[in-house]
Amino acid sequence: MLRYTLTHQPTISALAGLGHGSKILLADGNYPFRTAMNPSAELVYLNYRPGLLDVDQVLETLLEAVPVESATVMEADEHVAAHDGYRSALGADVQFTSLERFAFYDAVRGPELGLVIATGDQRSHANLLLEVGFQPTL
Repeated sequence: MLRYTLTHQPTISALAGLGHGSKILLADGNYPFRTAMNPSAELVYLNYRPGLLDVDQVLETLLEAVPVESATVMEADEHVAAHDGYRSALGADVQFTSLERFAFYDAVRGPELGLVIATGDQRSHANLLLEVGFQPTL
């Protein structure tokens, strides 16, 4: 029996194959996930329609299921309110950085990327790259 709200089987299955240091991309609806990701990563489609689901909703659910050590966003020329929300949701213990657009794409193409979740988020620069952390045994 699961103790968290995540019930999406493809996502649970993909998360089960990840470990400390693995990365997860929560991609907004504008992200070129087919051409700017590690091709061996699992791709889960949650982009049912524009605006459904957004990165915030997916992040909220993922945080119940996996520990996050660090997060990276794509830099923008203007302030991105979504990034403030991510910082708040992740808390002060999670290292938060940003990369310029093409450096971000390169990071997502890296061998550590194990899961891409395509969302219907319509906000610009709402992509979030998470690094799975270590969870001590209970």
